[in-house]
Parts: sequence; structure tokens; C-alpha cells
Amino acid sequence: MNVNYLESKNGVLYIRTYERGVEDETLSCGTGATAAAIAHYLEKDSSLKRFSQKIQTKGGPLTITFEKKDNVFSNIYLCGPAVQVYTGTIAI
Repeated sequence: MNVNYLESKNGVLYIRTYERGVEDETLSCGTGATAAAIAHYLEKDSSLKRFSQKIQTKGGPLTITFEKKDNVFSNIYLCGPAVQVYTGTIAI
């Protein structure tokens, strides 16, 4: 289970995540960021059918977009930078 701490400032959600198993703060959590964006949307009681939320994590900026129709969320996308952090070889 992860724990996410949120702050909303000037239309941007700032999120920090503590991840079980890692037992420490992580740079980003895609599921946590997505859940935060949907919770923020619901908290605002928005009637928008399409929604986009900017989220700032320690690992960099993310954008979550989704659609809502008849209380169903769909076309949920998480966009952000990707960088290679490790290269390795394993013998089989």
C-alpha cells in the first residue's frame, strides 16, 4: 500500500508518495497520481466531461487526462517524461 500526500496550488497538484516495500519516499507513483487527479476532480464537483490535471512529483511533472460519462471514467492517460536509469545484463 502506498500513501500519497497532496497539496493543490495554482491549479497544480503536488504529490509525495511513501511506498510500502520500498519503505521510503519514491520519486513518482503512477497509480497514486491518477487516483489523486480523479479525487481532485470529484472534490471540485466538476461537470466537465473531459479533464486534465497537472501533477508535480519529485520525479518530474505528470499530466493525467480522462473522460467521465454516466459516472464512468474512461480514456485515462498518464503522460510524463521517461528516462533510462539502469542498463544491465543477466546470464541465463
